[in-house]
Amino acid sequence: MKENKERMQKEQENKKDENIKEKENKKAEKIKQKEDKKAKKEQKKKAKKEKEPNKFIQTIKKKWLVDGTKTTILVLLIIAVFIAINLGMQALDLTPLDFTQEQLYTLTDESKERVKDIDKDVNIYFIGYSDEDSTVDLAKQYGKANEKINVEAIEDVSTRPDLSQKYGIESGTEGIIVECGERSKVLTSSDLVTYDTSTYETISIAEEKLTSSILSVTADEVPKVYFLEGYSDFSLNQNMYMLSVYLGNEVNETETLDILSVGKVPDDCDTLVITSPSKDFDDVATNSILDYINRGGNILWLNAAIATEQDFPNVNKVLETYGIKPFEVGIIRETDTSKMVSEQPDLIIPEIQYSDITKDIYNTTGVIFVNATKINVDTDNLDELNVEENDLLLASEGSYFRTNFSQEYQVDGSRDGEETGTFVVGAEMVKTIQEADEETGTEEIKSKLVIYGENYFISDYQLSQNSQYGAIQLAYNRDLVLNSIAYLTDREEDITARKDTGTVTYTATEQQDTIIRVIIFAVPALIIVVGIIVWQVRRRKK
Repeated sequence: MKENKERMQKEQENKKDENIKEKENKKAEKIKQKEDKKAKKEQKKKAKKEKEPNKFIQTIKKKWLVDGTKTTILVLLIIAVFIAINLGMQALDLTPLDFTQEQLYTLTDESKERVKDIDKDVNIYFIGYSDEDSTVDLAKQYGKANEKINVEAIEDVSTRPDLSQKYGIESGTEGIIVECGERSKVLTSSDLVTYDTSTYETISIAEEKLTSSILSVTADEVPKVYFLEGYSDFSLNQNMYMLSVYLGNEVNETETLDILSVGKVPDDCDTLVITSPSKDFDDVATNSILDYINRGGNILWLNAAIATEQDFPNVNKVLETYGIKPFEVGIIRETDTSKMVSEQPDLIIPEIQYSDITKDIYNTTGVIFVNATKINVDTDNLDELNVEENDLLLASEGSYFRTNFSQEYQVDGSRDGEETGTFVVGAEMVKTIQEADEETGTEEIKSKLVIYGENYFISDYQLSQNSQYGAIQLAYNRDLVLNSIAYLTDREEDITARKDTGTVTYTATEQQDTIIRVIIFAVPALIIVVGIIVWQVRRRKK
């Protein structure tokens, strides 16, 4: 009896548990159905929303695009808005955003600092350039650094007859004029770039040139360069005209010096240029030049090779002051083909030594010297003369000094008795005239001589500028002389802001040219053909 009672009680408990589970299952099913219903409702709502067309677009389609007149008005309205935005941006004159790694189109803080205090009106005219040109945009940033600097792009110089007449500029000409009062400096587009000859990359020096030009035309003092007359076949007015043009463009005052008439080297002479004496100095000239040296005057000496013995005791007396021995008969010739031009041993490419004068052309292909001579330095007596030597240019180890010009010697390679090895063809000699003394208040006085064993390289007898090597010579030979004079006149480097444009120039091989043409022409054509075929296949399937 007791067992039946327990069994019945257990059955009741089991049934109770089943009822509870059944209720829980029904409740869970109701919740699930409710969630499914909600999810379906949201899905339908989302689908409806996606299918629902944009009211603005529908309005444009139904009320504007169906009507030709309204369509025209809509197009004109869009164009007007676009023009208005552009005019507004131009009126704001915002600095263009520059995302280039080298910041090619952004003026450096150094340039802004150098021009911000200029109190003279400066005009920069870009002849043959448009307002959209990147160099013009760069130049306009000077105006933001200093409102005295005005930049103007002139696409056709015929619209500015005043500039055309003043600078002799013809229509179709491209160039840059930096002007301040009566001073001006003219740049060409080629002046704004240089090249890395190892990587063939273009280096922008636009900012360097523009900043330098602004500072030059606004300088309070202009260096005075005198060319000694009467002792050479090379002078400012004879065979050196282009150099005078280069110097004038660098904002220097140049003048010839007839020392017999004046009786001295003028006190305002910053640099005296002496070119290849063809006769000896007279006593007046010798004493005047020595007096100039003792006052701390600086000299640029260009000396071509000589073919006959010269008896110039006074010329040698001036040179000996700096520890330079007399020039010898002979010319330097090369045996290293990488150091000569067009396999001509007398057209040498000297090795450039790093210095304040040569640093801008140190990594270039270098200057070209024609029939150069060696500079003999009296190294044993430099200390006694209070002179310090700095080599600027050296002929290579494969060079030799040809001294015999008879017919049987007109062959390549040195002959018995001819000196071989490295020769100095450019040097700076710094002579201390007076030591500084703090106790007596005495200031240091130094005289500098920059001397090159060549004269033709910067004369009017240059290589043809239409040739490859003529172009190199015109660029680097000019820079060498201008940098030398800038150094001697104590004009420090204005700014260095060279930016790699990333442009690489090279000559493609025949295989590379074929690949490039396939990529440019064949691949796009193939894509078009495949697209047409796919379209036709899909059309037929429909």
